[in-house]
Amino acid sequence: MTQKIDMNDLGAGGTNTDSLDRLIAKYGGRLPRYTSYPTAVQFSAAVGAADYHEWLAALGRADGAVSIYVHVPFCAQLCWYCGCHTKVVNSRAPVSDYVADLLAEIDLVSGVLSERLAIGSIHFGGGTPNMLSPDEFASILGRLAEKFDLGGEADIAVEIDPRLLSREWIAAAAGAGVRRASLGVQDFCTEVQAAINRRQPYEIVSRAIEALRAAGMGSINLDLMYGLPRQTVTSLEATIGEALTLAPDRLSLFGYAHMPWLKSHQKLIADADLPDARMRLVMQRHAAELFEAAGFRRLGLDHFARPQDRLAAAAAEQRMRRNFQGYTTDGANVLLGFGASAISCLPQGYVQNAADVVQWRAQIEAGALPVTRGIALAASDFFRTEIIERLMCDFRIDLAKVAARHGRTFADLEREYARLAEMEADGVVTLEESIVSVTPTGKDFVRSVCAVFDRYLDRDSLRHAQGI
Repeated sequence: MTQKIDMNDLGAGGTNTDSLDRLIAKYGGRLPRYTSYPTAVQFSAAVGAADYHEWLAALGRADGAVSIYVHVPFCAQLCWYCGCHTKVVNSRAPVSDYVADLLAEIDLVSGVLSERLAIGSIHFGGGTPNMLSPDEFASILGRLAEKFDLGGEADIAVEIDPRLLSREWIAAAAGAGVRRASLGVQDFCTEVQAAINRRQPYEIVSRAIEALRAAGMGSINLDLMYGLPRQTVTSLEATIGEALTLAPDRLSLFGYAHMPWLKSHQKLIADADLPDARMRLVMQRHAAELFEAAGFRRLGLDHFARPQDRLAAAAAEQRMRRNFQGYTTDGANVLLGFGASAISCLPQGYVQNAADVVQWRAQIEAGALPVTRGIALAASDFFRTEIIERLMCDFRIDLAKVAARHGRTFADLEREYARLAEMEADGVVTLEESIVSVTPTGKDFVRSVCAVFDRYLDRDSLRHAQGI
């Protein structure tokens, strides 16, 4: 797919095309999104259910309020761009059976805990969480409230497919305390929607947002994507214009990850319909400029929020965090994941549930925690986690201060600093003694900056999406 590029479209100081191509070739390869470190690619069967049991038993209220993630792996229709763990169902039975086992998993996990823990936040993701009936959704929150301390201050958020949203579902969610909703939009262009098998007119999204706000949802996020098949700078600009008329509080702009060798349904997207790396970068930069011109603040790699939004405030105060749901204000040190493929994060490491629903269900019905893989964290992992997370969130870090907090010295990063010096020569970062600052141009390549500190990275791995 080709499109004439105006030099003004390149943004970030008007980077010329030769320089842009050089940076893309050097720093735009396949890289993790760094929603965790170590990343899920490093998880293995060496850590399993027995480790999770031990780690859960060691948790206490002193560890602070925990976060909860609930995964709903069902959709009514398959979107061809999707990279999530989900499957299409055409009847209620699989969903109802899944909820029954989900409640049993909550019982299993809470039964291992030595204390009744408080919940600070709950996130329902998928798949399509509003595939749950209102009663099923309420039953999950009810079971969590029964087994944990779920106070009125808990932040409850849900991902929504506006095509399936009913007023009954909205009323049930609002009544259960949901105050944040994230709606999948991706693109409003009908040609792009046809190419990704997600036909979703603007009017459906508009009505959904109106109803959600009327029910008391205080924060609305829209998920958009760039790099989609048949998408152009012009069509993306039109989508952004329509999205802004909906007055969202937050926006996410994700780059489409085309990995048909991992997600076979992506083979339905023709490679020839996809924009190349340079065009992807033009789209990303132009979109960011439009959001900022509309008054949104760019937060990290791919999020935007109004200045008064809590996420923007957290970013300004360098309190913003990054986890498997993206950028967040959630400062919890413990994340408990429920459902097939869900990931949990504890002080000792990460674990992941069986991704296959049948396997996940079989373990639960056998009375076992449904974990199949994970990784135990070493001291060096905590050190590098802080560096990577702060770079992803703040675009700036003082390596000497971080090293001191972890009982190390700046000299321990001599090899990494030498690689950063090369990036400085390319205009990606600036270095001032131990302080690393990502430049405006470098923000597009921040994953490459983080990769400098990734001791596990296999640059030839096909499990990572391209860096642009």
